[in-house]
Amino acid sequence: MDLLTARIDLDAIAHNTRTIKGLIGDVRLMAVVKADGYGHGALEAARIMADNGADAFGVATLREAVALREGGVDKPVLAWLWSPEQDIAEALALGVELGVPSLAHARTLVDAAVPARVCVKVDTGLHRSGVDEADWDEVFTLLRDADHLTVTGVFSHLACADEPEHPANDAQATAFGRAIARARSLGLDVPVNHLCNSPAALTRPDLRHEQVRVGVAMYGLEPVPGLNHGLRPAMTWAASVLVVKPITAGEGTSYGLTWTAGEDGYLAVVPAGYADGVPRNWQGHLEVGIGGKRYPQVGRVCMDQIVVSLGANEFGVQPDDEAVIFGEGGMSATELAAATGTINYEVVCRPTGRTVRTYEGGVHL
Repeated sequence: MDLLTARIDLDAIAHNTRTIKGLIGDVRLMAVVKADGYGHGALEAARIMADNGADAFGVATLREAVALREGGVDKPVLAWLWSPEQDIAEALALGVELGVPSLAHARTLVDAAVPARVCVKVDTGLHRSGVDEADWDEVFTLLRDADHLTVTGVFSHLACADEPEHPANDAQATAFGRAIARARSLGLDVPVNHLCNSPAALTRPDLRHEQVRVGVAMYGLEPVPGLNHGLRPAMTWAASVLVVKPITAGEGTSYGLTWTAGEDGYLAVVPAGYADGVPRNWQGHLEVGIGGKRYPQVGRVCMDQIVVSLGANEFGVQPDDEAVIFGEGGMSATELAAATGTINYEVVCRPTGRTVRTYEGGVHL
């Protein structure tokens, strides 16, 4: 038995894929599986998504794209985070589509003289990677005149999509429309364009264009606070209770004795620490689920373990009981994110170190 597991429910991922595909209708669904599928396992997630309605996949890096291809994923794959100094030959040979976020990237692809499918990333106001408007004409023209390149479309990324009515969304949408129009006026077809990430895909149908890029929602996390689109969280991060021991009122636990017991009771030791992805700043905010009850994590988070206060242990917690850090039976990733001042995207990417990923279910249509 593993002491610390990230348990992935593939049936939940299948459900989320079908749910999102149903919401967006005829629009193409690009499922984002970067960062090892947001911690869920990129290849396993991609396979189940492909079987349940995903039309294409998005990743950040060339290595992530190549891993999908080598794992048998044959649907379109777009990679958008690469350097002009990198060797792109393997990715292109495997049919990976590349994002073009700058004039330098465009020149690299032109000079490579290797057949490739490319999609131009334009900056519409996020001011991160993306071709600046001043360079649109040069990039579009360079790519148009390169017979070995096929430009599939343009894409961009919203800065405030998790606030659907934020005026920046409309401003970026206007700029994005301007980019599409300019590309077409210069002779590019740009047939598949995409602006929406998870929150925009679910809340702004007017911005969907021909394709949406959905990441965190594929894994069952609601991307807009307060809304419910019927998604099912796919990850449960759980450990086995190692030790249950008594503590006397006034005694402390863990480094620095930063917490002391207010009354006689019991503690449980759980084998998950900052080396495994539990940050020290979760101290005092995390509630661990054991037997359907939630208990406060107390004292400092250690490298390998945390301590949980069981109070009087009236429900009889014992060694080998399952302790849920987040997921089914404990705090949700969204709850934990709110309690610790972050977002659920970061929480599901936390399980690392000695965590062993396991899978359950798997609906194939």
